[in-house]
Amino acid sequence: MERIYVIEDDENIRNLLKIALEGFGYEAEAFETAEEGLARIQELPPDLAIFDWMLPGMDGITAIKKIRQTENVRNLPIIVLTAKEKELDKVVGLDCGADDYMVKPFGILELSARIRSLLRRSGRQEEETVRLSFYGIEVDKKTREVSCDGRRVELTLKEYELLVYLMEHQSRVVTRDELLNQIWGYSYDGETRTLDMHIRTLRQKLGEDGGSCIKTVRGVGYRLVR
Repeated sequence: MERIYVIEDDENIRNLLKIALEGFGYEAEAFETAEEGLARIQELPPDLAIFDWMLPGMDGITAIKKIRQTENVRNLPIIVLTAKEKELDKVVGLDCGADDYMVKPFGILELSARIRSLLRRSGRQEEETVRLSFYGIEVDKKTREVSCDGRRVELTLKEYELLVYLMEHQSRVVTRDELLNQIWGYSYDGETRTLDMHIRTLRQKLGEDGGSCIKTVRGVGYRLVR
């Protein structure tokens, strides 16, 4: 049974999410503060964590950054919840290391779908060690390590999956719909700007040379170019 931690200071939302997750068949634990959640994550790492952005004391964004800097849990799938709905806020949330971003109020069924998608992808095991390479960008699919011109690059789960998919299909243009369906794992009906924001942060992390390899094909999608 997969274990999910909810870190949310609103008692009503916290209890609702815990009950809903248990109803979906997950083992759920809920915490009021980021400090409590981080301590439990270190003690017993979950399969996925849900962080509210605005928490008393340490906020959710700071907590997620700490997780991404901690070796044994840095690949933990994370969903951030927030009432902030501006595009810049979403970019900040995704850039800090969150794998998905949901604006309150949200539907429980949509949350469940996103959880299933993240768990399915984070739990997928590679059958063999496979290295992907594209003009200085190197990906080890066994260890999920990424480097660009010899520099290690830390990516979130979604950024990593986007890069791998583009590298595996580097001979052609990959459409926006294809990326949304393949990476998000279901018929995505949310804002398509989510994809643009992930591509933007991926380019930034790859740096000037690596990021410029991801070309936007206007009205169609993306492809890798030399």
